[in-house]
Amino acid sequence: MKQADAFDILKTGKNVFLTGEPGSGKTHTINRYIAYLRGRGVEPAITASTGIAATHIGGHTLHSWSGIGIKDELSSYELEALTEKKSLVSRVTKSDVLVMDEISMLDGKILDTVDMILRTLRRNDEPFGGMQVVFSGDFFQLPPVSPGGRRVFAFESEAWNRAKPVTCYINEQFRQTDQTMRGLLRAIRGGLLKDDHIWTLNDRIKKSAEELPYMVTKLFSHNIDVDRINEEELGELEGESQVFEMEYKGNKKLTEQIKRGCLSPERLVLKEGAVVMCTKNNFEKGFVNGTIGVVKSFDKRNRYPIIETKEGRHISISEAEWSIVEDGKVLAKVIQVPLRLAWAITIHKSQGVSLDTAVIDLSKSFEYGQGYVALSRVRTLEGLFCLGFNDRALQVHPSIAEMDRRFKSHSDAVRKKFLALEGEEVSRMQKDFVLSIGGSKEESERNFEKKKLTTYNKTRELVKDAESIESLAKERGLTVSTILRHLEVLVGEGGVSESDLQRFWRARGGTKENLKEIHEVFESSGDERLSPVYKKLKGRFDFEDIRLAKMILSKV
Repeated sequence: MKQADAFDILKTGKNVFLTGEPGSGKTHTINRYIAYLRGRGVEPAITASTGIAATHIGGHTLHSWSGIGIKDELSSYELEALTEKKSLVSRVTKSDVLVMDEISMLDGKILDTVDMILRTLRRNDEPFGGMQVVFSGDFFQLPPVSPGGRRVFAFESEAWNRAKPVTCYINEQFRQTDQTMRGLLRAIRGGLLKDDHIWTLNDRIKKSAEELPYMVTKLFSHNIDVDRINEEELGELEGESQVFEMEYKGNKKLTEQIKRGCLSPERLVLKEGAVVMCTKNNFEKGFVNGTIGVVKSFDKRNRYPIIETKEGRHISISEAEWSIVEDGKVLAKVIQVPLRLAWAITIHKSQGVSLDTAVIDLSKSFEYGQGYVALSRVRTLEGLFCLGFNDRALQVHPSIAEMDRRFKSHSDAVRKKFLALEGEEVSRMQKDFVLSIGGSKEESERNFEKKKLTTYNKTRELVKDAESIESLAKERGLTVSTILRHLEVLVGEGGVSESDLQRFWRARGGTKENLKEIHEVFESSGDERLSPVYKKLKGRFDFEDIRLAKMILSKV
């Protein structure tokens, strides 16, 4: 199934399990659905199983959002006590859509408890209190931690079976373009490793430091190895240390949650020569979560580090924000320079990161899925350098491979059934669902005088009369990069026409020939990411031009 199919099914209000290989676009599809709902006046509850995952999608951990805290089950007395918490009751009753990301790492016992809480607080005995639930994740990733008891996967829980989610298995791939690498990962997923796969991996084992490339992040299974390497390497550098302390604003408990999930440390210590990884996307400046660089200097005016990437680009890395937002209001945020030392990181913290090159040590792997997670971070086999692997590294949980086959089969059946429906019937289902949860059928039908516009709606209303992206940004009081992000969301929803985008393109001095050249690079590379296109065009177009051209391409 393609992302577009999954998106259309989500809009009907069905409970959905959104899955697929790493790099297939699960998070992109979730973010697109969140933007769609917000554009129609519906604020979904956005949660994830871990703090890191919650930070990536700008939401809460499921534990904090649901009130379960650190427990995995509640007594009748504790459940009754939750009904007295007005803020909790308000939070779980004001939304009718619940997103749960990285579902593979959530124990099924906790999912059952959350289901019980929602049915109680919402006074509705339907699964999850009648909310549309969207489970997102890949069970081949790291499994749940279940201290003191048998591990229960989310799909084994009573709550999952009561919710009966339809499976949307996305089979597109935007990370691995290397067919050999994709073949290796699929063999691990299917439990179909053969001798030639092992030989392929053995060929990537490097015995000495001289065989390893310069400025490449190492992935380890244990924190102790990561901390030791980063501290040793930083200590070897001469020069004065620059320290950047994290700032906090808003609700204390929520800022603690963001801090735990933020890949940038609370206290970031850097020196010139330090190898670092960017921990957040900033397309305007030309870096993404996972970009590797070396600190070359510090800005004399504001102390911000200036890094040099492997491509030779110099980027000043200023402070960034990680926040939790509800109903357009920032409840909590932390502010830090979006970097971390990157001579080494743990496999656990690499989830969600895409790397062009990595050195991976799987010789101490102790958990199902660790090897798969680590290997799937790397885009090509050529970019993989291995220090060793043990038997557990290439194993997935024995019950997952069989379930994955069932998920694929279910997804195929769902897609066939969905495609058999008439377009008008699908449209009616989607509109009826939005209306049933208090939204509007179309943004243009909303009473803008009575309801506060979302930020995307405000941008949409001004697009038709705007001469350029720059003038639109000025009128909104936002950056050009933010307006581009708004346009990307609106284009995905069909809210911006090709003629609007072409007008903005001409206002930037772009020509038909320029547009054709960028489009040809996108098509020839088969890659939707911006950085590879930027490289192939040798920097003759900036990232803003490439983003706009990509939007126009989606309309052609």
